[in-house]
Amino acid sequence: MPRINLLPWREAERNERKLAFLIALAAAAVCAIVVTFGVHLFYSALVSAQIERNDLLTTQIQLLDHQIGEINSLEKTKRKFLARMHVIEQLQRSRPQIVHIFDQIVRTVPPGLYLTEVSEKGTHIQFKGVAQSSTRVSDFMRNIDHSQWLANAELEVIQAGKGSPGSSFTLDAQVVSPKSAKPGKAAPPAGRVAANGGHGK
Repeated sequence: MPRINLLPWREAERNERKLAFLIALAAAAVCAIVVTFGVHLFYSALVSAQIERNDLLTTQIQLLDHQIGEINSLEKTKRKFLARMHVIEQLQRSRPQIVHIFDQIVRTVPPGLYLTEVSEKGTHIQFKGVAQSSTRVSDFMRNIDHSQWLANAELEVIQAGKGSPGSSFTLDAQVVSPKSAKPGKAAPPAGRVAANGGHGK
């Protein structure tokens, strides 16, 4: 005798399709979650790599800034050293110059005039003294202009003495090198000079 299936086959088929759909939906969700996690890991790796590069660049920039600071410090030290060398060279060159200048001062002071003070201000020398007459001061200025180490004599002050013969004067002259001095003019005969109130003869 044949067996007859009395179960509703349509309902069973519907349940099977529903189960298959749910399985496919779950599989799609799992795939989406896996893809999303993979993309997240990928971009997280990119961000981490970029952060590492930024940290490396920051470290290198700080190192370069430190090296630039050291270079600037060395440049300042170099400039100071060169400035000191320049000063030392100038002092070395000026050592014999002062001897020649004092020798020229002795040679340019005429009789009847004596100096009370000699002061140097850069490339200028200021003379203070007493002369028997203004003619002696003129002779002194003329001798300075003919000197090899002094030039451009300028009279600043001349005053007649009160109660004593002679006139006090203040005179300024420029220190020059023999190369810039006027050639062919010899210094006048030396006269005696006495500093701090000594009298010339």
